[in-house]
Amino acid sequence: QVQLVESGGGQVQAGGSLRLSCSASGRAVSTHAMAWFRQASGKEREFVAGIAWTGGFTNYADAVKGRFTITRDNANNTVYLQMNTLKPEDTAVYYCAADDYGLGSPLPQKYGYWGPGTQVTVSS
Repeated sequence: QVQLVESGGGQVQAGGSLRLSCSASGRAVSTHAMAWFRQASGKEREFVAGIAWTGGFTNYADAVKGRFTITRDNANNTVYLQMNTLKPEDTAVYYCAADDYGLGSPLPQKYGYWGPGTQVTVSS
């Protein structure tokens, strides 16, 4: 079992930055692919970024490429999402997810563990 808790969300103006953190407890994240998904009000959950359990491969949604960066700190059992040049369309609840020995797939059904989410609001 892996328990995930996101933090770092908040309200920011367009063009600003936020860094989300996902802290894990239970099993070590070093054996899990980690990913960030988001869900805007009235929309389906969508993939944002993923990182393989080896840390050697990352995957991003086209909408965030060049603006968001996913990294992992296995020693501290934490995954981060650095979000720069934020846009109002980035407003959503952001979720952290973990997948045993995965590669950072964009498919939510690959992930067996989810955090409760953190709200990100970008104002214009």
